[in-house]
Amino acid sequence: MKFHDTIAAIATARGEAGIGIVRVSGSLALPIAANLFRSPRPVSPAQLPTHTLTYGHVVDTTASDNVVDEVLLAVMHAPKTYTGEDIVEFNCHGGIVPLTAVLDLVVKRGARLAEPGEFTKRAFLNGRLDLAQAEAVAELIASKTDLSRKIAIEVLAGKLSDTVNRLSDRIADLLAEIEASVDFPEEDLDFMKVEAQLECARAVQTDLTTLLETASEGRLISEGVNVAILGKPNVGKSSLLNALVGTARAIVTDIPGTTRDTIEEAVNISGIPLKLFDTAGIRQTDDIVEQQGVQRSRAVLDRSELLLLMFDASQPLNDADLNLLQTAQSHKAILVLNKTDLPVVTTSEALLVHCPKKRVVETVIPEGKGLDSLKAAVCEELLGGELVVGESPIVTNARHQDALRRAHEGLNYAIGSLADGMPPELVAVDLRISLDALGDIVGKTTTEDILDRIFSQFCVGK
Repeated sequence: MKFHDTIAAIATARGEAGIGIVRVSGSLALPIAANLFRSPRPVSPAQLPTHTLTYGHVVDTTASDNVVDEVLLAVMHAPKTYTGEDIVEFNCHGGIVPLTAVLDLVVKRGARLAEPGEFTKRAFLNGRLDLAQAEAVAELIASKTDLSRKIAIEVLAGKLSDTVNRLSDRIADLLAEIEASVDFPEEDLDFMKVEAQLECARAVQTDLTTLLETASEGRLISEGVNVAILGKPNVGKSSLLNALVGTARAIVTDIPGTTRDTIEEAVNISGIPLKLFDTAGIRQTDDIVEQQGVQRSRAVLDRSELLLLMFDASQPLNDADLNLLQTAQSHKAILVLNKTDLPVVTTSEALLVHCPKKRVVETVIPEGKGLDSLKAAVCEELLGGELVVGESPIVTNARHQDALRRAHEGLNYAIGSLADGMPPELVAVDLRISLDALGDIVGKTTTEDILDRIFSQFCVGK
């Protein structure tokens, strides 16, 4: 990538829409706009006030029919722009033909096509965003729920970066103290005692642990959870899927074995994106097609983080039910006792005899009874309750989680070395490892190949 090139891309999604945007960033952005843009009030784009829209047309002076599109030109002067460079945006009609035509003219006038994520990479390299904030841009675009959107907004606003920088400053202060004691042992300086150094390191470790503990919940919110609905035939699995999704996604009949294949559907429960799998009833059958469905049900079970195990309150427990209860003991699971409006044969207490530590939710799916309780149980099982955004940063990024783990590990080694009376040079090495790991999160110590890998996952035009 030539960092000083002027870059251009279509910044809006492909397809027909009211408006589509061609974004241009770099030193040639304003000259290119001056060459292509014509307004009823003749004015050079370089003379337009920053962050304004001007009505006009994109024209191709090399063609006889030279009007390409009617547009609004957005002009943004450096340095207060997304990339820190001059930016112009042609707000065109949203079809692919006018957008491509305008982009082609921009490229012919000296710009080149932007690489994926190159606008945001320039924002990072020009100091407009740190690396955690830059990654939050992609996470905001890809957010699946309102909760994941809120978390991405907070990271973009710098909440995670501020916390990481404060932790880094505390480690850096401790490192400076220890290195000074090594460099100036003969000077009459009042160095921090080892006990005080240990207290300081442990205090940072506590805060680092608290931040790291949010990662498991954060990853659930950003990436989602596989949830399998399991039970014997005709227990109400498809009805539950339809009720949670809010539409008749699966066929429901009174005939056992109606669902013969795994049905997959996405749903949002309490801000957690769930991938629900309605499975074929697990039972012994001579039907070859249903046998395939049962095998797929078992495969779904193995890759699901949460199981919704359904039981029929109007029927006694049979071997299939007992096998499910056995499965529940080694998985994260919620027991769903359905059809409780019928004469009850199997009670919640009967299920708890086999799985005393599991939650039981009683439901009548067609009436919607118990659905709110089930959703609350899912949230409690996955997050330990409702996750409140705003109280403290939440880590949702796998790279951030790994960097925090390395920082925590380095700090643990440093604490161990201090407690064992090891030479301060060794303690300093461990603290430096921890400090560099935190620097990876905000981009202070990140290598070029890591940056390329991160920004290559962005969409073109952002």
